[in-house]
Amino acid sequence: MAIRHDEYAKLAPTSKKRMPETGRELFDALPELPGFRADVIEGNLIVSPVGTPAHGRSAMRLNRALAPLMDERGWEAWVGNVDVCVEGPREPVEPDFVLAPLNCPLWGERELRSSGLIMVAEVVSTGSAIRDREEKPPLYATGGIPIYLLIDLVAKTPSVTVYSEIGDSGYLARATVPIGTPLRLPAPIDFELDTSIFKA
Repeated sequence: MAIRHDEYAKLAPTSKKRMPETGRELFDALPELPGFRADVIEGNLIVSPVGTPAHGRSAMRLNRALAPLMDERGWEAWVGNVDVCVEGPREPVEPDFVLAPLNCPLWGERELRSSGLIMVAEVVSTGSAIRDREEKPPLYATGGIPIYLLIDLVAKTPSVTVYSEIGDSGYLARATVPIGTPLRLPAPIDFELDTSIFKA
């Protein structure tokens, strides 16, 4: 059914409140969404359900593997529950795992600044595969995050990939190993990760 312009004016909201115009503005206007996570990638707001128990298990196992190193160096980690502001585009994301020094600077009150992080990690699910494999590496490199770890349990051959050495075109170094093979996490972490921890 068609509605004439004058009829539409009667139906349109009369609020003077400015509507969000960008993904970032919409993210900032969102209330808390229990059970969901929100990212902004290339200006697009993406809201998805939190991961499955298997998804969360991988992030927790990574946290446990790095715990002695965190204690030794005074670092802290968050597993799927902290927002990160990717500096440059100012896009907010919620990685599955974030590693940072205790004094990591904040963007506002709720987001860690990407340039202060040590590493982020994503656990690939079928719904996030393209984002985690293709869109997140250049985004995280743009934000100055030294290391991006991709735990890909849904690949034909389950694997773990580490991205490092940021250059003008993104991460310059990339190493991939099948699950079960040790993987060296480069400086500033400098740690050999036993990827067999990610086996079901």
